[in-house]
Amino acid sequence: MKQQIRILKAGLLAVLITVGFGAHMKTAHAAGTEVVTVAGGCFWCVEADFEKVKGVREVVSGYTGGDVANPTYKQVVRGGTGHYEAVEIKYDPAKISARQLYDMFFRSVDPTDAGGQFCDRGMSYSTAIFVSNTAQKQAAEAAKAEAEKALGQKIVTPILQAGEFYDAEEYHQDYYKGDNIVLTRFGPKKQSAAYKRYRDACGRDQRVKALWGGAAPFVN
Repeated sequence: MKQQIRILKAGLLAVLITVGFGAHMKTAHAAGTEVVTVAGGCFWCVEADFEKVKGVREVVSGYTGGDVANPTYKQVVRGGTGHYEAVEIKYDPAKISARQLYDMFFRSVDPTDAGGQFCDRGMSYSTAIFVSNTAQKQAAEAAKAEAEKALGQKIVTPILQAGEFYDAEEYHQDYYKGDNIVLTRFGPKKQSAAYKRYRDACGRDQRVKALWGGAAPFVN
């Protein structure tokens, strides 16, 4: 009986050590990754831009800001959900800061447009920054003030309290580099080619370049 008790204690200790180690690893991983959430019009484009940035580990397209749980793409673009097309930018704070990301964000969109972005119109395509703590709010406010001064125009992008973020459907993730064939108004196209045609036709880069000139981080 004593032998069985010793075995049980040893097994329990092993389980506790394993659980503790797993929790430590999860915490360590979380400590090495932080997240900022922004809305900049079509999330395909924002994702494509920020996945190029050194220090960014992943960008996830999704929906946030509204009051409808688990919204679909069709619901969001139709309106009435209160959600924006947005992205979560997951990054290494040892390599890049939230403030730097916010600075880049403002210069990758038209923050003077309250009616949407480029060819995509409506509230769901408007710009916004969603903050989850005081440090993010301060960084976002400083970036907004500096961008407004640099641009010499009023910036209408709101800084909002972050809420639930819902991942967009799988086919929206990394859309800009997908190989699937999709039907477009230009005919059947590889997903990546369709994305490039859409971005050019929408005038995103042209408007950003006209607005920000050489300060635009993602426009040649």
